[in-house]
Amino acid sequence: MDLILWRHAIAVDADEGLDDLKRPLTEEGEEQAKEMAAWLKRHLPKDTRILTSPALRTRQTVLRLTKTDYSVVNELAPNATSDTLLKVVNWPLSEEPVLVVGHQPTLGEVAQKLLGMQMSCSIKKGAVWWLHHRVRDGKGQVILKAVQNPRML
Repeated sequence: MDLILWRHAIAVDADEGLDDLKRPLTEEGEEQAKEMAAWLKRHLPKDTRILTSPALRTRQTVLRLTKTDYSVVNELAPNATSDTLLKVVNWPLSEEPVLVVGHQPTLGEVAQKLLGMQMSCSIKKGAVWWLHHRVRDGKGQVILKAVQNPRML
């Protein structure tokens, strides 16, 4: 199974007057999303299932990749747990690749857990981490296939 974690691009800062779920991308965030979507369009398998948090900034990020072929999943809202995300994507049993557009710290916690890292992990805004699960000699393995940041393109 391939699990692609895409952190939303740069959004306006949180403030007391704006609901966190309604924070939009900044102009720089729009450019980040556009750059990363172009890279993903070249690399994503055609049967990839795309899931996004209900937050405006994640939906705006995914719209640079596709206008219709994604699902909004309330369980992926900010502060979702890594276990919830892994359950939603059916890790590691899903038959198709899954792209999740979401938030920190959840995405970093998923990467940390799957890669067996001791230290906490943070995924940069707009970046993609591509993880792959395989079985070798009867044991599950996780391979980090790609880490792509918008500024690296």
